[in-house]
Amino acid sequence: MRLDKFVCKSTSLTRSEAISKIQQGEFQVNSDVVNDESSQVHANNTVLWNGTLLQARPFRYILMHKPTGTICSNVDEVYPSLFKHLDVDHVSELHIAGRLDADTTGMVLITDDGHWSYNITTPTKLCAKVYRVGLSRPISDDVVDKFLQGIQLQGESELTAPATLDVITAHEVLLIITEGKFHQVKRMFSAIGNKVVSLHREAIGEVYLDVDVGQWRYLTAEEVLRLAH
Repeated sequence: MRLDKFVCKSTSLTRSEAISKIQQGEFQVNSDVVNDESSQVHANNTVLWNGTLLQARPFRYILMHKPTGTICSNVDEVYPSLFKHLDVDHVSELHIAGRLDADTTGMVLITDDGHWSYNITTPTKLCAKVYRVGLSRPISDDVVDKFLQGIQLQGESELTAPATLDVITAHEVLLIITEGKFHQVKRMFSAIGNKVVSLHREAIGEVYLDVDVGQWRYLTAEEVLRLAH
């Protein structure tokens, strides 16, 4: 973890305040004065602020049911931030592991643990995401095989990774992907001549959405570990 982030997680300082005080030489890491805010702090390091030992607050892991018409951002933009539904301290330290579009609903994971969120979002970790997809046109019989083989997206040089498609009705499917390309689900169906009219994420990894719209809960320790691998 960067020193400035560690200081913010162990004090009430803002990031700009932390950087200023670090550059003024107020912090020691393992008895050495460090004035570079980008220096890395590890779990076995001792960090002192003017002689006082600092202890970072524990990481937080949150599951939320994102409503439609909200954005996965820490600040309001055209649409309000989904963080308006989250009643916790130090919201600015949190980020979303795998964003959803404003018109997409369902499960989002929120954390201040960057290493943990990396394991969820990087394609090489093969963390599955389950989407319930509503379509404008009836799904054709050959689409299941096409998704297993990979779809050529516009502007991409390589096919998408193999994806699993479970047809519920002619206009509704469950899609399981392990990637997270920009607007990937919508682009995949557009590439085969269909259009997504509703999109809802039901699960990430082995954790399924189990709270009402706009509600949230902390992940259990077991869930956190399952998602980290």
